[in-house]
Amino acid sequence: MFEKSLYDLIRGMRNHKGNEREYIQNCLKECRAEVRSQDMDLKATALLKLIYLEMMGHDMSWASFHVLEVMSSAKYHQKRVGYLGAVQTFRPDTEVLMLATNLLKKDLTATAMPTIALPISALPHIITSSLALSVLTDLLPRMSHSNPGIRKKTIVTLYRLALVYPETLRAAWPKIKERLMDKDEDASVTAAIVNVVCELGWRRPHDFLPLAPRLFELLVDGGNNWMAIKLIKLFATLTPLEPRLIRKLLPPLTDIIRTTPAMSLLYECINGIIQGGILGSPDDVSGREEIASLIVSRLRGMIMIDGDPNLKYVALLAFNKIVATHPFLVAEQEDVILECIDSPDITIRIKALDLVQGMVSSDNLVSIVSRLMRQLKVSSEPRGQQVPAEYVESDDDGSTPRVRTPINAPDQAPPLPEDYRVDVIRRILAMCSQNNYSNLIDFEWYIDILTQLVRMAPVPRLRGDDVDALASMARPGSSDVSERIGDELRNVAVKVRAMRPSVVRAADSVVSHLSSESQSTHAVTSRVLGPVSWVLGEYSSFLASPEVTLGCILQLLARTSHPEILVSLMQAVIKIFALVAGDDGAQWTAERKAKISLTMTRLLHVLEPFPLHPNLEVQERSVQFTELLKLTAEAVSGQEASTDEVYQDAPLLLTQAIPSLFTGWELNSVAAGVQINVPLPDGLDLGQPINPNLERLLAETNTLNIPVDEDSKFDIYYNQRPAPTSISSSEPAIKRLADASEEVASSYQNAGEESYLDADILARRRAERLERNKDDPFYIAGSRSHGTSTPIHNILQNENGPGLDIDSIPIMQLDLSKLDKGLSGEASAAAAASRAKSKQLRPRVTVAADETLAGSSGVSTPAHNYDSETYNSDGGVVRHHLAKGKRGAKHSLLQVDSSHIGGLSLDAPAADAAPDPEKQKREDAEMAAAMKEVERLRLEMQRANERIQVAQGIPAEGVAVVKKKKKKAAPSLKKKTSVADVEEQEGEGATSGGAMEVVKAKKKKKKAVASIDEGVVGEGASVDKPKKKKKTAKPASDASASAAVS
Repeated sequence: MFEKSLYDLIRGMRNHKGNEREYIQNCLKECRAEVRSQDMDLKATALLKLIYLEMMGHDMSWASFHVLEVMSSAKYHQKRVGYLGAVQTFRPDTEVLMLATNLLKKDLTATAMPTIALPISALPHIITSSLALSVLTDLLPRMSHSNPGIRKKTIVTLYRLALVYPETLRAAWPKIKERLMDKDEDASVTAAIVNVVCELGWRRPHDFLPLAPRLFELLVDGGNNWMAIKLIKLFATLTPLEPRLIRKLLPPLTDIIRTTPAMSLLYECINGIIQGGILGSPDDVSGREEIASLIVSRLRGMIMIDGDPNLKYVALLAFNKIVATHPFLVAEQEDVILECIDSPDITIRIKALDLVQGMVSSDNLVSIVSRLMRQLKVSSEPRGQQVPAEYVESDDDGSTPRVRTPINAPDQAPPLPEDYRVDVIRRILAMCSQNNYSNLIDFEWYIDILTQLVRMAPVPRLRGDDVDALASMARPGSSDVSERIGDELRNVAVKVRAMRPSVVRAADSVVSHLSSESQSTHAVTSRVLGPVSWVLGEYSSFLASPEVTLGCILQLLARTSHPEILVSLMQAVIKIFALVAGDDGAQWTAERKAKISLTMTRLLHVLEPFPLHPNLEVQERSVQFTELLKLTAEAVSGQEASTDEVYQDAPLLLTQAIPSLFTGWELNSVAAGVQINVPLPDGLDLGQPINPNLERLLAETNTLNIPVDEDSKFDIYYNQRPAPTSISSSEPAIKRLADASEEVASSYQNAGEESYLDADILARRRAERLERNKDDPFYIAGSRSHGTSTPIHNILQNENGPGLDIDSIPIMQLDLSKLDKGLSGEASAAAAASRAKSKQLRPRVTVAADETLAGSSGVSTPAHNYDSETYNSDGGVVRHHLAKGKRGAKHSLLQVDSSHIGGLSLDAPAADAAPDPEKQKREDAEMAAAMKEVERLRLEMQRANERIQVAQGIPAEGVAVVKKKKKKAAPSLKKKTSVADVEEQEGEGATSGGAMEVVKAKKKKKKAVASIDEGVVGEGASVDKPKKKKKTAKPASDASASAAVS
């Protein structure tokens, strides 16, 4: 029978294409039979095939004992296969691992170099704490082996042992240090030691600071780039401890940056300089600035290398670290950094955004934001609009349209992920609002940017029946980025008083856009409605058409499910209604009365379902406003309208009472940490219910109904569902694309406002710009004609009439020699006046600071956070914050927690070290073994005494000893004599009478040895005392009598 080799197995798998599973199962059956064979060659071949199949996903843990058998083979080629199988299959919990300890120790002490290398290479894969303790004594002598390859492997293996058994470092460090200091040591061994020292250095850099001279020598003289990388990383951890190293390291590091062709070494050198604090050191300012300029220039070259995104990524990482110490140098590289924003690699874009956010200023804010806005505008456009003829067709009956997946143009940019778009929007808001809008010059431009961001922000679109998904979004912690945009609009309105009309106009356009962009049956999920409705209600006096805005808000109120947004919308509705109906200067005519009555009827109709809302805040607001409107409706219906003969005033409840609810102190911006300084009122109990009969009161409100005239046309109108205002989905898309204007391609470098703003915003900004500059003689306005271009002679003829003769215009001689004299005084004054006038065209705005209380820093946090995600109903902190700390233990690539190595000092004595659980277990095991040995010796002594007593005629079961009770108060000398007194008298030499008692006591002690089985005599009896018994043998009766004395 001929067995299959590994090559036969591979050929068979290739020949059984499509049926590999059955073939592999047959091979596994053959391997199971072959691995049990007594022939070691056949066993090793079967094991090699199992190892190959294990790498393909087939388990071979069942063959661990056979692996151990092949490992014990005397032949090297078989032993090598066994160790390979151990590396592949053995784990710390493998049962046969304890049987391999002696085999590993034997192979470590072998004389053949290939045999020694096998266990050294296998130990890092199968090491455990107990195995490390066993093989450490055999592994340490390999540090002095004559072969450098064995020494190198031993050093790396010792580091792996130290991860599971830290005491390894204390025993191996002297030899490792000796090898490092040896200048004649092999370069590969030195590189291995540097790797180990670098891995240990970031945990306890103090222990390796004395090695700095030798490490510096290796950095200067060594020609190994990888070792230089490790040394630079190690010096980055040592320089904070020894600042004098900075001046020593600057020349060699500068030389490496200038001369090395290796990009990996260049980056690690730059990274080491940054992390080591060399750029931020106060010493040697000239050298620090020189190397900073050199680093920035090399990083610029790394970014400009085409076709290598890895170099761009690491260069941006370094730029992000340099910008903290040298922002002006990084700002000079703005052109190449902005090019990375448009990189097809998302990771490069994110790092470029991090860098741009740190280098933004008032000079480059507009250009950076414009570039990001165009990127968002392109990504938010519907995909496939460039090829409309490919994706619209209809069914056979022509009633239902079908939409195909559009085919993207080959030059079309790939779509951006939604989380990236959200991140870009958040960064735009952070850049514009940082330092209380210190970098922002044109607030009108910023308000238009916020309006455009509302339209481009990714908002989930949900149908009205998606109740579960909508309820999940209604939670307080599930806010989207549109709410952050609305907060910025509110902040600008509160802080910048001059911009409030513009903010109100922008908020009005947002509400109108949301109410008309979708059908009335669709739910509005954008959370921008909350802050935007607050702005419309708080500053409703700036509204151009309050009635139209009120109608839009009422439409959105019925299509919103977020409790927080509902509360803001209700408040805004009442405030706008107070503005519309509370004009005390208008006459109380019949038209005004009917208009206000219809408005209140519509308000009550919209607010009718909200008293039953599950949210208590919504219930409270709706009940308050409903009752207030009912009282107002009664007052309006009872007040007669004015006529030509009789003048009637409007109801005071309408003109004074309701408006007074929302007038008074102006709301200003408050710092984030002021709440902690607000004192609590005495006697405040937030846990006490306001009204114990709240449910009954709310139930009674359902029975109150306002009588409605059935014949009222207005009631019929408002009870009907309005027609949808969105574009019908049944219209073919080709018709909608027919009138679309062609977009003029423009570059990112010169991106204009038309590339990222919508047409309505552009038209309004153009009209405002023309109105602002109509009186400016230096502003060249566009032609009013709609032609593509107008020749200069047409312009002259239109302005001067048809009788103008261009040739009759005299030509003046221009003397260029007088240009160096500059402008005349009058011309320069006129130019200065025009510049001053142009500067005055844009109003200067003042940004209000956040209000604080006395003793408030503005950065503290409130003492109590009532967020449902932070505090539970019992007032305790939720444990999910603590779970992050439990996950804080970092594991290396070896899946071993090496954090305990940081507490091990290489120079401290063992007594000062932290308690080691493995050492404690070892000591306990040694103590248990010692106790077993003591017990064994005691039993041997007991058996020897029994043999002696049997030879002397003493029964094997021993002699019964009866303790005599004390009856007399004054005992005799014999009864008082104890064994301790006998021993004392023996040492001092007693008198003759005392000697007689000593002899009796000795007899008593000798006879008492016979009763060890009963445990009367303690363990203090020595082994040589029964030998004295041979000199004076006493009968058993005397022995019992003497024992009774004691």
